[in-house]
Amino acid sequence: MNAPNARVVVMGAGAVGSYFGGMLARAGVEVTLIGRPAHVEAIRRDGLLLDTATFRERVRVNASTDPAAVANAGVVLFCVKMTDTEIASRSMAPHLAPDAITVSLQNGVDNVDRIRAVSGIEAIPAVVYIAVALPEPGHVKHSARGELVVGELNGEPKRERSTTETPSERCQRVVDLFTGAGVPCRISSDIEADLWSKFVVNCAGNAVAAIAQTTYGAAARESHTREVMARLIEETVAVARASGVRLPNTDFVETCLKFLESMEHATSSTAMDIARGKPTEIDSLNGLIVRRGAELGITTPVSFTVHALVKLLEARNAQQKAAP
Repeated sequence: MNAPNARVVVMGAGAVGSYFGGMLARAGVEVTLIGRPAHVEAIRRDGLLLDTATFRERVRVNASTDPAAVANAGVVLFCVKMTDTEIASRSMAPHLAPDAITVSLQNGVDNVDRIRAVSGIEAIPAVVYIAVALPEPGHVKHSARGELVVGELNGEPKRERSTTETPSERCQRVVDLFTGAGVPCRISSDIEADLWSKFVVNCAGNAVAAIAQTTYGAAARESHTREVMARLIEETVAVARASGVRLPNTDFVETCLKFLESMEHATSSTAMDIARGKPTEIDSLNGLIVRRGAELGITTPVSFTVHALVKLLEARNAQQKAAP
């Protein structure tokens, strides 16, 4: 299987999946986006509108609502929300070709393990750096960045699916696929550290922006919420190091807060979910830090607090939806 010429399927074509799938399709790769009905209908009717920082173009791409559309895919970009990881993995597993490469383009640090546990699929983790949104069905609004980092967790994966490719070969095929479409992509020497480095930022800003319904930049500049974010960074880094993650020897508080300050107009996916009355990924963000901290004997009071507050907002939204 030659990845640059392989059929690519995006499982969970939201903003991130539609952007990367659209970029591949624009470069001539055969791509199918599996998404929600309204998004699929708009794409089938008008094509996918890629409204990026450097160009605005409608791209013709296949679209489906059926997980069985992963059949005969050479590469699957697994882009569902973390709350849907298990369900989506199970739904696509029976249709997946034995030598297909699955790449997890998700938030969080435990998706590959969760995918494997329920489906036997050995996915490649990816760290995604992008600012992108889906303002309406069929319309991807990209505002910044758009690069990927991939790598194998824990060396050679234990595969239940037959393949003769080594981890480095699998990753190189993914890199070749994306770089051939003009999307920056590289192989990490320590993907676990890269995943957790981004996770620290997510745990610092996601919940705070959601609770306050504000941007990352506004929260990082206000003295009180800035201190909350600093404590969240410290707790997340402590849990990561105690878990054996080889994080770089850097001042994460200073680095992460400076980065969050720079995101003046960006808000978190958790904030958008709360505003839209949808379930959030908080259980796999700050909730994971609380659970892992308890297992390791590390206290995480600030993570516990923001996790609880976001769960309260979720419960309120659920009650409002259920009200007659």
